[in-house]
Amino acid sequence: MPELEQLHAGHATSVLAFELANRAYFAAAISDRGDEFFEQFPDRYSALLAEQEAGSCAFYVLVADDGSVLGRFNLYDFDDGTANLGYRVAQQVAGQGVATKSVRELCRIAAARHGLRTLRAATSHDNAASQKVLTKAGFVPVGPATPADLGGKSGTWYQRDLQP
Repeated sequence: MPELEQLHAGHATSVLAFELANRAYFAAAISDRGDEFFEQFPDRYSALLAEQEAGSCAFYVLVADDGSVLGRFNLYDFDDGTANLGYRVAQQVAGQGVATKSVRELCRIAAARHGLRTLRAATSHDNAASQKVLTKAGFVPVGPATPADLGGKSGTWYQRDLQP
């Protein structure tokens, strides 16, 4: 059974493999990370861990029984009990409810472990799968998301108030 784990140094190889294996799949729906992301992965990964250690964000990975990463679920821009949510799941598990289940679990973790009261997530108008995940996970549309919010695309911000 896949398990949501907070990101740590030991996940680096699996996270890189996940990103590489799913790069084309992700690029079809969201902005591509670019070659620089992969060329500088070790440094970027260390920077993520440092940010997490500083307490301004929390990163999670969905880990399969074999240790491979099936998804990434990020809480970032912590501000007075509110954070933004970003996520991506592997093509091999897309459409199986994995993202919805993991987002729901992360909402519980966000409140219990990080003291967050509200989560926000932006998705583009053409990303129907992400809109569906957010709606099923209890998020509601709260306003427009600009191309600056979404890597060049327009969309909608969703929000969910968390129960303590």
